[in-house]
Amino acid sequence: MALEAAASVQEFFTDVGLYLFGADVNPEEFVNRFFDSLFPLVYNHLINPGDSSLEYSECIRMARRDISPFGNIPKRVLGQMGRSLLPSRTFLQALNLGIEVINTTDHLHFSKECSRALLRMQYCPHCQGLTLSKPCMGYCLNVVRGCLAHMAELNPHWRMYIRSLEELSDAMRGTYDIEHVLLNFHLLVNDAVMQAHLDGQKLLEQVNKICGRPIRTPTQSPRCSFDGSKEKHGMKIFIRNGEETLANRRKEFINSLRLYRTFYGGLADQLCANELAAGDGLPCWNGEDIVKSYTQRVVGNGIKAQYGNPEVKVKGTDPVINQIIDKLKHVIQDTNMINSDLIAMTISNGSILRSEMTKLLLLKCTNLCTCLNDRNVILKLTITLYASMSASFRKI
Repeated sequence: MALEAAASVQEFFTDVGLYLFGADVNPEEFVNRFFDSLFPLVYNHLINPGDSSLEYSECIRMARRDISPFGNIPKRVLGQMGRSLLPSRTFLQALNLGIEVINTTDHLHFSKECSRALLRMQYCPHCQGLTLSKPCMGYCLNVVRGCLAHMAELNPHWRMYIRSLEELSDAMRGTYDIEHVLLNFHLLVNDAVMQAHLDGQKLLEQVNKICGRPIRTPTQSPRCSFDGSKEKHGMKIFIRNGEETLANRRKEFINSLRLYRTFYGGLADQLCANELAAGDGLPCWNGEDIVKSYTQRVVGNGIKAQYGNPEVKVKGTDPVINQIIDKLKHVIQDTNMINSDLIAMTISNGSILRSEMTKLLLLKCTNLCTCLNDRNVILKLTITLYASMSASFRKI
């Protein structure tokens, strides 16, 4: 029966994966579809063993929702999917936006005013034979803060973005963690099959009433005697090294991401302090000559602070940056909403069917993986996203 069920299991995990990556599918539909396809297999192997025609098997499949052979197990599966799918999907969408922000800011074009100021700061001393001189710290800050003024506008939104990811990650535990739910999915399937086996005689009568009696020859394989013991069926909870879990990977990722909370607001200062400017007390270039110190006013970060910048004129706002800020605001709002729902459900121990999150979930849903036995696919796919985002940070 396991081999015959493989296609249905694969389709179920594919649907889960598609949902996680943003496809418009309905969890209620793919959960019901899985149990619809499971019932003919259980019927032909455990309840009334024998080979059924395709037409008769289709009748059994169609009758599953009226007969309810698996009790409340399908509803339990839907509840667990509802609690865990939407947070995971939102988290992955937020990660993808983070990658987009990094890639976009990595390819921003400097204005002509900025290019002239950088040229003057870095290369004009060479014309005077001062090849070893570096710009004064204040001079460097004015130039680079002016050039990165638009990018610095991302800073408060970037901080809130990381904070929202952190809070959502903390809330994704237990039944709110898709990995936990999927790794234990086989236990609910086992319970569903056992429920149908125990009610076999009643189900046989109901199927005969709806579909009629099948005309067939018995299968050559012996009648399956179903034992609900999970040990005999090899259905044990997977125990893995804690470092391999998505929860741990997610925690490590969030911890590393915290280091970049002020990345966009402090980028100009880091560039000047670590690479471009002369050290304290050393002679430095002020844009015109080698001096002991820079005497002009040093402006702060951000567009508003550039008023009166003596080195770079900053005009207006950057539409590309504004677009990124709008996207960050949107994903922060979505992430905070999901996090609030998780907190509310945790406090009330409420059912997913009473949650506001469920209302959203039943409107849109999707899919993932390949097979019940290949659960690590989920782990690998998500870690790939984590690694991709971390690599983008290291590139900058």
